[in-house]
Amino acid sequence: MPRHFLNLTDAGGDAVAAMLNDAMARKTARGGLPKGQADADAPLAGHVLAMVFEKSSTRTRVSFDMAMRQLGGSAIVLDAGTTQLGRGETIADTARVLSRMADAIMIRTDDHAKIEELAAYASVPVINGLTDLSHPCQIMADLQTVLEHGKALPGLEVAWLGDGNNVLNSIVEAAGLLKFNVRVGVPEGYDSDTGFIARARQGGAVISLHRDPAAAVNGADVVVTDTWISMGQTGVEARVAAMTPYQVNEALMALAARDALFLHCLPAHRCEEVTDGVIDGPQSVVWDEAENRIHAQKAVLRWAFGQL
Repeated sequence: MPRHFLNLTDAGGDAVAAMLNDAMARKTARGGLPKGQADADAPLAGHVLAMVFEKSSTRTRVSFDMAMRQLGGSAIVLDAGTTQLGRGETIADTARVLSRMADAIMIRTDDHAKIEELAAYASVPVINGLTDLSHPCQIMADLQTVLEHGKALPGLEVAWLGDGNNVLNSIVEAAGLLKFNVRVGVPEGYDSDTGFIARARQGGAVISLHRDPAAAVNGADVVVTDTWISMGQTGVEARVAAMTPYQVNEALMALAARDALFLHCLPAHRCEEVTDGVIDGPQSVVWDEAENRIHAQKAVLRWAFGQL
């Protein structure tokens, strides 16, 4: 059976830890190599990743392409508007065809049920590049960034501010696997998925809900936010009004630990969910976080191919 990476639990805590170690080791080993030069061992030489985009993308598209290049393989980009998916071909049939033509499939889409169906009919690994439910590859890069900046994961206090979205779901999922805690600061009516919270608590993580953003951030080791309006969402004015008190600004960031890190998966709507002073400030590590999408996804790809 192929190794699918639809959520972090598909790999499990030990495998996630191994992937993070591999990502950091490979990043260090590259030294000053040109970005497009393959790693010395080129472990995915001859392998092809089919990348399917039903949602716009910058970081996911470029990072997976670069990840395959650095691993010695190659990638093909497909989008719904220029493929038969956009004309009604079923996901099952697409999975069967791509499995004959590529060695793995990454998809960035909306409904999580689509990626589950793709995985059910694919005979090659399927990787979640984003769905409305979760964003596991982003959280792999987030965790790598936190580790690189000298913070241990067990017992870490992570504060989330804003919408209870797919990124938060995957952070909560990671907390249960790697034994850190999440303070969820979201307005009423915008809570995260209760299933992810329940499973994380069963894994030993402390997941606390806060309507007061200051209470969520107070003493936190890491502060994370995301855009308030995800692609395709409606009710913009109501969402912005509800979330404005959860903006990560200098005053709110000052309540976190003195050495706290600020994370944002990008793109950022500056002066909405975060101020310029925070995202461009000394505690922000968002550019390391963005770069680490390449290195974390290299490890995910190696795991999917059975190399980790």
